Amino acid sequence: MSGRGARGEADESEAASGSLDTVLSFVTGEMAFDPGPYNDAYLDRRVTARIRRTDAETYREYRGLLEADEAEQTALLDALNINVTRFFRNPDVWAVLRDVLAELTAANRTVRCWSAPCADGREPYSLAMLARDDPAIDANRLDIVGTDIDGEALAAARRGTYETTRTTDIAEELAPLSDLDAHVDRDGDSFTVRRPVRELVEFRRHDLLREDPLGEFELVLCRNLLIYIDGDHTRDIFDGLAAAVVPDGYLTIGKSETLPREFRTSFDAVERGAHVYRHC
Repeated sequence: MSGRGARGEADESEAASGSLDTVLSFVTGEMAFDPGPYNDAYLDRRVTARIRRTDAETYREYRGLLEADEAEQTALLDALNINVTRFFRNPDVWAVLRDVLAELTAANRTVRCWSAPCADGREPYSLAMLARDDPAIDANRLDIVGTDIDGEALAAARRGTYETTRTTDIAEELAPLSDLDAHVDRDGDSFTVRRPVRELVEFRRHDLLREDPLGEFELVLCRNLLIYIDGDHTRDIFDGLAAAVVPDGYLTIGKSETLPREFRTSFDAVERGAHVYRHC
């Protein structure tokens, strides 16, 4: 008579199939990606999505695939990097930023703006397009930098070409502009950011989790990253963001994100629903 029972069978099944850590230990040791700052729910969603895509059945089987297939390593790294973005994401936020940019360019000879992380460049290009589209904003005073940890995303940002697909309508994303054709060249379903817009934006590689801020800025956008990050690392990021925003400068975070309690005395809400804050 065995006596092992259901718990013993479950333990044996888990040992055979592995766990998320089975994959993450390989990612950490062999793929130059540190999953430590990211919460487990986010990591598990991205890994299990790749498991389903490859028809692997267990974490252990998927790790074996990673060990044998460099192309799948690249695909997983691309999945783990946070590159979800669109032009003028949350239009109500951009309505507030329109007024912020008008105020800043009226008061400053140079207005330094930082989009971090910028993914494939749509957010910093949105800033540049908005400035060129609105006569109340002096686009010539803007100095925009977009940063990301993902080199491939930055290469795509520098090319500035975006495609309309079944799930992405670029013309719809650019609807806040009064004259779309002044900012992009269209060729069928392909939209390429025009040179005058591209010239307003510099793209640089930067690790927001581990590197110091690039300098001081009148406007910093860090949207929809923090929801994926564990609490302790969120505070580390905010230390850097707070240091990067000049007094009376502005910080914008994602609509699903909140300021950590210890930073709430340093930033006043300009528009709570849009999560735009002014540095006291």
